Amino acid sequence: MTKPPPTRRNRASLAYKVRYAAQHPDKIRTYLSRLARDLKFRVASRDHVAYYRAVMRSDTAKNPEAAVGSPTHERWLALGQMQFDYLLKHGLKPGDRVLEIGCGNLRAGWRLIDHLDPGNYYGIDISPDILLAAQHTLVRQNLQDKLPNLTLVDDLKLRFLPSRHFTVVHAHSVFSHSPIEVIDECLANVGRVLAPDGFFDFTFDRTEGAEHHVLREDFYYRTETLTGLAERHGLAARFMDDWERLPHGQSKIRVTHPET
Repeated sequence: MTKPPPTRRNRASLAYKVRYAAQHPDKIRTYLSRLARDLKFRVASRDHVAYYRAVMRSDTAKNPEAAVGSPTHERWLALGQMQFDYLLKHGLKPGDRVLEIGCGNLRAGWRLIDHLDPGNYYGIDISPDILLAAQHTLVRQNLQDKLPNLTLVDDLKLRFLPSRHFTVVHAHSVFSHSPIEVIDECLANVGRVLAPDGFFDFTFDRTEGAEHHVLREDFYYRTETLTGLAERHGLAARFMDDWERLPHGQSKIRVTHPET
């Protein structure tokens, strides 16, 4: 039987799990460990933010770079460079005011901070553990004089941020770990903080089949689900084809105010 293309696979289905286990028996123990952790954190967590905060605490304790999805330091550097280069290609200037949602340990953020004028970078994350790792990255890169803001949050309502302020809002590998209600919350509020001519780029795990999640850690959405959600909140949204050609497994959508 021919395998379905990657964007049609349902990684939550029993058939996929059985086939994957047969092809990768060395990964069965790791999956079972993640499953046990998932059950433990679900019982102990009041909502998804608390759940994923516990996931990040567990992962960051082992390796902060792996916690943000980079198995090696070389990959951490390469993915950060890819994100930065893409924004440069799309006109990022030192005078831009950047909000990075899910800034992690500054995989892309340290390059943004270095490029931007002092005080123009604002990073938020739900994980205090990864924000401590971000401080270490700042020190390692000697970027203290750039006055970046790093703030812990427990939702994506963005109520403490100024209106129409940020010319670039960026969220890499955040919605790929978020249930639809978290994405909806972000899209319902990001328009208020986005400058009139600004844009909000976010990546997501794309499927052309059934939308699904794996262990409440990895979520797969159809493009039209997320563009439609943005439009219901009065925003314009488009799929970024040029990002699709880069060596990364996620897709990207750009959100703007309709007038732009």
